[in-house]
Amino acid sequence: MRWVRVEDASAVPACRKAVQIMAERLRFPASRIGQLAIAVTEAASNLHKHADQGSLLLCVNRDGPSPGIDMVTIDAGPGVRDVSAAVRDGHSTAGSLGIGLGAIQRLADSADLYSLPGRGTSLVARFRGVPAAGPPAPEGRWAGLVRPITGETECGDAYGAVQADGEVTAVLCDGLGHGPLAAAAAAAGVAAVLDDPAGEPAGLLERVHRRMNGTRGGVVGIVRIGGQQARFAGLGNVAASIVSGGTRKSMVSIPGIVGHQARSIRQFDYEVPPGAAVILHSDGISSRWEAAALPGLEARDPLLIAAVLLAEAGVHRDDAGLLVLKP
Repeated sequence: MRWVRVEDASAVPACRKAVQIMAERLRFPASRIGQLAIAVTEAASNLHKHADQGSLLLCVNRDGPSPGIDMVTIDAGPGVRDVSAAVRDGHSTAGSLGIGLGAIQRLADSADLYSLPGRGTSLVARFRGVPAAGPPAPEGRWAGLVRPITGETECGDAYGAVQADGEVTAVLCDGLGHGPLAAAAAAAGVAAVLDDPAGEPAGLLERVHRRMNGTRGGVVGIVRIGGQQARFAGLGNVAASIVSGGTRKSMVSIPGIVGHQARSIRQFDYEVPPGAAVILHSDGISSRWEAAALPGLEARDPLLIAAVLLAEAGVHRDDAGLLVLKP
C-alpha cells in the first residue's frame, strides 16, 4: 500500500513508477503494466492540474484468484458537475477532473467515481493482471481504507473481514498512538478475530481483549452481518453506523481500552434495510459527516464509499481507518 500526495508535477512520475514496481512484483504481463502506467499517469495528472489537496493510493487486492491492484484518488477540488460527461473519452472541462477519466475507465476492470460540486471528487479503479473478458466482476461485499498520520509510514489502524456460512464477520481496530507499535497492536487485534471468526461479536471481542493484553491496546469494533441483521460489539471510541436512504443510525460501542480496561462487553442487534451500508471507522475520521449531504453514496462500490468518507471527514493529524460492508 502506498499513499502519494499529488501537489506538484513531480508527483506524477512518482505515481507512475510506484505502480510499475508494484505490478512487476506481482508479475503482471508487460502489456498490462503499460496500461496501468497510463491509467495512473492520467489520474495523477488530473489531480495535479485540476484538484486541491489531491492524494493517490495504490494497494494490492487479494480478494480474487490472483492479486490485483486498486487505485484510489481523493481531493478537495471543485468537483465534477456532469460525471457521465466527464468519463467520456476526449471530454475536457477547465476546473474539473474530466481529462483522461474515460481512458481510466476503459483500461480498468472496474471503475467508479463520486463527485459533488464544491466537495471534491473520489475515484476508484481496480486492475487485474490480465483484463477480464466480458462484463466486469461484481463488486465485493466489503472494502476498507487506512491512511497513516502525516509523517508516518505505518498505520495504527487495521481491518479485516471474512465470509462463512452466508454471514460476514468484520473487525476494525485502532491501536493506541501512532507508528509501528500502534500498527502491531492493531494487527494483533485483527488476527485474533480472523484466526477463528466463529462465534458472536461479544465473544470475539473478549478474545481480542485477551490477545491485545501485551500490546499498547486500542479500540475495536466487531460486526457480524447475516441477511438483514447486524450484531455489533465495540469497545472504545470506534464509530459504527448503518446508512440507508440518506440517514445514519449509530451503533453502540462501550467505553474502554481493548487489552487494558474493559468493565463490560456488550453486543447489540440492529436491522439493516435493503441497500444499506454498514460503516465502521476510527477517530481519524470525524464523526460529524452527514449521510444526507452525500446523496446515494450507500449504493456505490464499498471502496468508493470509504474513499469519499476519507476525503470528506478524514484528518491528517491522526491515523485513519474505514471499513464498509454491504449486506
